[in-house]
Amino acid sequence: MCKDREKRNKIMGRIAYWGILNLGIFSMSIGVYLFEAPNFFVMGGVSGLSILLAHYITPLVGWLTQPVLLMGLNILLLIIGFIFLGRGVTFKTIYCALVYSLEVWLMSLIHPMDAPLTDATLLEAVYAVLTIGLGCAIMFHCGASSGGSDIIALIVKKYTNLNIGNAVIVSDLVVSALAFFFGAEAGLLSILGLLLRAFVVDGIIENIARTKYVTIITANPETVSKVIIEDIDRGFTKYDAEGGYTGDKRTIIITVCSRSQAMKLKLRLRETDPTAFTIITDANEILGKGFKSAM
Repeated sequence: MCKDREKRNKIMGRIAYWGILNLGIFSMSIGVYLFEAPNFFVMGGVSGLSILLAHYITPLVGWLTQPVLLMGLNILLLIIGFIFLGRGVTFKTIYCALVYSLEVWLMSLIHPMDAPLTDATLLEAVYAVLTIGLGCAIMFHCGASSGGSDIIALIVKKYTNLNIGNAVIVSDLVVSALAFFFGAEAGLLSILGLLLRAFVVDGIIENIARTKYVTIITANPETVSKVIIEDIDRGFTKYDAEGGYTGDKRTIIITVCSRSQAMKLKLRLRETDPTAFTIITDANEILGKGFKSAM
């Protein structure tokens, strides 16, 4: 019974994982195709480089559009990554880079973009930052990336003493600075968008990873244990304790869970063990079985 439930949970977990990862890829694709490319925002990375190249190449070779150049650059960088990094280029990076490029290309076939969606350039810059930042954050949370400049940064890190984070920032800033070829407004918004995107990604990752650390002091450990296992499908740790004022024997039960599970646990404890003393605090990151693997 337990093995069947564990197997089912594992399958559902994998389905949820790939579903969330693909949501992140789609969000990034939307941001690049609908907001970044039409406005000539160059917020770093391969997407920014493909926008720059398309401005000069597409008028000469019509079929080499920005989506086609994006796919070509990503494939080229994956090949370079295999040569210099070997297994450092993971399956998830390959998957994200190819699916992301393919989605942008398909969007160009379904809904060609000859001009920005609106005349509100700043508004579109905000949406570019939000959608691309959300996509990047989800992929990073899933232990993946869209490849591109990340591969360049990994190669730089391998052959120099430069920190990988600094390598990514330097490469993205160089690409964003080239947006000034499209005008001062595009250049300033591109650099601003790149900097803001870093804050958006950090903020989203922190909120996605945040879980709840629950401490329950109870005189009815069997009841609480049953609620945790059967109602929220989590494990727990327990140990004996003694009240400092009353001297009464109590059991302390510790568990970690998602925010929705913590809310459900709180409501169920109110029904089944209203005398339990419950402390719920934020846990920014949890590594281990049932949660994120250490990377």
